[in-house]
Amino acid sequence: MLFNTFQFLAFFIVVLALFIVSRGVPRKLILLVASYYFYMCWNVKYILVILGITIIDYIAGLLIETSERPESRKLFLGLSLCCNIGLLVVFKYFNFLSLSAAGFLHFLGIGCNAPILDALLPVGLSFHTFQAMSYTIEVYKRKAPAERSLLNYALYVAFFPQMVAGPIERPNQLLPQFHRDPEFHAERFRSGMEHAVWGLFKKMVIADSLSRYVSLIYSAPRSFTSSELLIATLAFSVQIYCDFSGYSDIAIGVARMMGYELRLNFAQPYFSCSVGEFWHRWHISLSTWFRDYVYIPLGGNRVTVPRHCFNLLATFAICGLWHGANWTFVAWGGLHGLYLVLYRLTTGPREQARKLLRLDRAPRLLATFECLFTFTLVTFAWILFRAKDIGSAFYIATHLFPLTHLNAQMLDMWGISRSAIPFLLFFIMVMFVVEWWIMHPGRAPRIWSHSPARWCFFYACAYSIVCFGMFGHIDFIYFQF
Repeated sequence: MLFNTFQFLAFFIVVLALFIVSRGVPRKLILLVASYYFYMCWNVKYILVILGITIIDYIAGLLIETSERPESRKLFLGLSLCCNIGLLVVFKYFNFLSLSAAGFLHFLGIGCNAPILDALLPVGLSFHTFQAMSYTIEVYKRKAPAERSLLNYALYVAFFPQMVAGPIERPNQLLPQFHRDPEFHAERFRSGMEHAVWGLFKKMVIADSLSRYVSLIYSAPRSFTSSELLIATLAFSVQIYCDFSGYSDIAIGVARMMGYELRLNFAQPYFSCSVGEFWHRWHISLSTWFRDYVYIPLGGNRVTVPRHCFNLLATFAICGLWHGANWTFVAWGGLHGLYLVLYRLTTGPREQARKLLRLDRAPRLLATFECLFTFTLVTFAWILFRAKDIGSAFYIATHLFPLTHLNAQMLDMWGISRSAIPFLLFFIMVMFVVEWWIMHPGRAPRIWSHSPARWCFFYACAYSIVCFGMFGHIDFIYFQF
C-alpha cells in the first residue's frame, strides 16, 4: 500500500475515524493492527520479521536494563544487534556477499558456484532494524529507559507512517508519545494536511514525472548522447530529492494529523554550501544514526588526521552499503567520504584562496558559488547511486561532455510530453522557491505568513496533483532499502 494511492486514502480515513473515537489501550491496538495490516499489504508472511524484531529487542531491552554485570549487558546488546544485523545479512546481503566471494575466487583461478538465496527483500527492512537497534543501544548507554509495555514498543517498531522508509526514530523521541493519548487539534490537523499535500505534490507531480525518463536513459546509457545523459543525471538529482523528501513530508503529515510528531528528515539539502552541510540536511535521521553509532565510536574527529580520514571513509562506505547490496552504493558512499576527506585536507588552501580573491567581501556571491559547487558534486555522485553497475556509472561519468545536440522530438519517446515540459520546469522552480522560503522565513514575502495565502497555495498544490500528478502504483525509491 503506497501513500500515493486511493487505497491508502481510504485506509487512512478509516483508521483516523477509529483513532478519534477511541482512547487508551483500544486506540493503541487499533493503531498497531492498522500498522500490521499496512505492512502485510506488501507481503503477509514478512510480518513475522517485524514480530521477531519486536519481541527480541523488547526482551533484550529489559534484560540490558535489569542486568547489573557489565558483561551480561554487553552480551544481551550483542545478541540483539546480531539478530538485527543477521536479518539484514540474510535478506539483503547474502546474495551480494556470495556473488562477490565467488567473483574473487574466480579472479584467483578457483572455480565455484555461488549459492543464491531466492527470497524477496522485506520492504523497509533497513529502516525498522536500525530503529530497533537504536533502542537497545540507547538502553545500553542508559540514555533511554527500557520500555515496559510490549504494546508501546510494538508501536515504536511498526508505526505505519514511518515504518517503511523512515524517518528513523529514536526511543526518547517517539516512545514517550505512545504513553499518552494525543488530543485532536484543528491547527495540528491542518498543519499535518499541508505537510502531506506538499509531499504528494513533490512525489506525484515532480518525481514521478521525471522517473520514466531517468529510468529509460539509465537502463541503457550507451544508447544516448551526452546531452541526454546530463539531463537524466540532473533530473535524477531532483527526482530522488522530491521522491524521498516527499515521502518524509507525507509521513510527518499523516502522523501529525493523529497527534504524533516525527523528526525532521530533510532541511533543504540542495541549498548546502558544503558536502558536510549537505549530510546535516539530507536524510537527517540516517546521517545522525551513523554519526552516533559508527563515526563517533570509531573516534570521530578527536583523533589524528589520518585516522579521522579513515573514520570518514569507513562510515560513508558502510552508509553506502546500507543503501543497497551493490558495489555502486559502496562506491557512492566512498565518494562522499572522499569529498569530506578532501574538504578536511584543503582547509588551509581554501582560506588562503578566499583572502587572495577577497571573496569574504562578497559573502552572497561566495555562498552562491559554494552552493552550486556542492550541488554539482552531489549530482555527480548520484550517477553511482542510480547506475545499475560500475561499468554503466563509469560510462555515464565519462560521457557527459562535450554536450551534443538535443533532439526535442525524442522527448515524447522518452515518456515526457513536450507540452508538459514548461509546466514541469515551473513546478520544479516553485518547489525550490518554497523550500528557500521555508529555510529563510525572514526573506519570504509577507503574504506567505498569512493563512489565506498559504491555503490558496496548498489548494493549488492539490489541484496540480489532480491535473498533472502521475497516478498509479509508482513505488518510492527508498522502499527498496
